[in-house]
Amino acid sequence: MTFLSPWFLLLLVPLAGFLVAALFVSRRRQHFAARFASPDMLQRLVPERPGWRRSLTGGLGLVSLVLLVTAAARPEADVRVQREQATVMIAIDVSGSMRATDVEPNRLEAAKAAGIQFVDQLPDEYRIGLVSFEGFATVLASPTTDHAAVRRALTGLSLGTSTAIGEGLFTSLEQVRDLQTRLTPTDPAQTEEIPARIVLLSDGTSINGRPPEAAAAAAAKAGVPVSTIAYGTPEGVIDEGTERERRVPADAETLARVADLTGGTAYQAESVEQLRQVYDDIGSSIAWTTEARELAPYFAAGAFLFALVAAAFSLRWFARLI
Repeated sequence: MTFLSPWFLLLLVPLAGFLVAALFVSRRRQHFAARFASPDMLQRLVPERPGWRRSLTGGLGLVSLVLLVTAAARPEADVRVQREQATVMIAIDVSGSMRATDVEPNRLEAAKAAGIQFVDQLPDEYRIGLVSFEGFATVLASPTTDHAAVRRALTGLSLGTSTAIGEGLFTSLEQVRDLQTRLTPTDPAQTEEIPARIVLLSDGTSINGRPPEAAAAAAAKAGVPVSTIAYGTPEGVIDEGTERERRVPADAETLARVADLTGGTAYQAESVEQLRQVYDDIGSSIAWTTEARELAPYFAAGAFLFALVAAAFSLRWFARLI
C-alpha cells in the first residue's frame, strides 16, 4: 500500500504524544490517590470505577482518529479488476505433426477441445478471432463477439502440411490492427485502445514463411503480448508411411523467445489436462488486470464507524458522548 499524500501521516506524531500524555496523567492520579488514601477508603469514596469500559471507549476513539489521519494521507493499493473488453486472437498450428497420438486421441483433436473450453470461459463482451497456420496462415474467424462462430471454426480445423509460425503471428496481428482501425471512427470518445492478446499454440519448428522473431518484434512494437504454448511430448512421432517414424517435438525455445520479446508468457503442455490448465491461466490473465485504487473513502468510513461505536458505549455507560 502506498500513500498519495504521505505528509498527513505526520499527524500521527501529536496523536501518539497525546496517548503518552494520557497514560502519564492516569498513572499520576493513581499515584497521588495511593499516597493520600488507603485502599478501603478508595473503595468507599469511589465504589465503581470505569476501569476497562473507559479504556475501551478511549481505545475506539483513538482507532477512529488513526483511521481518519490515514484517510487524509490518501492510501492507494493495487486491486484485481475484470476487464470490460479485450480482443483475443487464437493461432493454432495445423501442420501434419498435429496428428501425433502422444496426446490422445491426437494433438489436433485435443487442441480443438481445449480451445473450445478456452473460448467458453472468456466474457461474452470479448472479441475472439481464430487463425490456423501450416505452410501459410488462414483467417478462420475475424475478431467477433459471436463466440459460437469461433467454436464452430475450431471444430472445423483440419490438418495441413509444414509449419509457418511467423505467418500465423503476422496474420493474427493484422487482424488486431484491422479491428482497432474499424473501432476508432465509431467511438471517437474512446481514449484507450481495447487491450489485445495473441495466444499461439504450436507443436513443431517453423520452416516456412517469415521468421517468428520478426513477427514477435512487430507484435512488441504494436504493444500486443503473445502467449505461446509448446504442445506435445518430446517422444511424439508421426508415421510417414514408409515403415519409419519421425519425431515431432515442439520448438519450445523459439516459442519462449517470442513470448519474451512481446511481454507474454511461454507455456509447455504435454497432455490434455496440462493444456486446459494453460488455457485457464491465460484466460485469467486476459480477463483480469491490476489497477491502483484509492482507499481513502474506506478508511474514512471505518473512522466514522469506530467513532460511532465509541460514542454509543460512552453514552450507555457514562451518560455522555465522550
